[in-house]
Amino acid sequence: ATDKEIGWFWSIMFSLSRSEKAAFLQFATGSSKVPLAGFAELQGMRGTQKFSIHKAGGSSGALMSAHTCFNALDLPVYKSEEEMKEKLLYAISEGGGGFLFA
Repeated sequence: ATDKEIGWFWSIMFSLSRSEKAAFLQFATGSSKVPLAGFAELQGMRGTQKFSIHKAGGSSGALMSAHTCFNALDLPVYKSEEEMKEKLLYAISEGGGGFLFA
């Protein structure tokens, strides 16, 4: 993802409701709550694991995906902030509650 897209991502995150933010946390980390010591203390597979965003390959406009063991988000390329928000909301509503096997 480009710097512009990272900016879009954080702009979207600040615009989300409390419940949407909790759904995103569930989607990206496997937990809907921030640790008591703060976001910097997120736990992953090997202890404290910082949240990270990675550029995702594949087709433009694909859904983002998450690696909950690593608190990592794969962010595809989007044409606009509006498209990114639409895909993010879809991903957290449809992909936050279970596992998909390919």
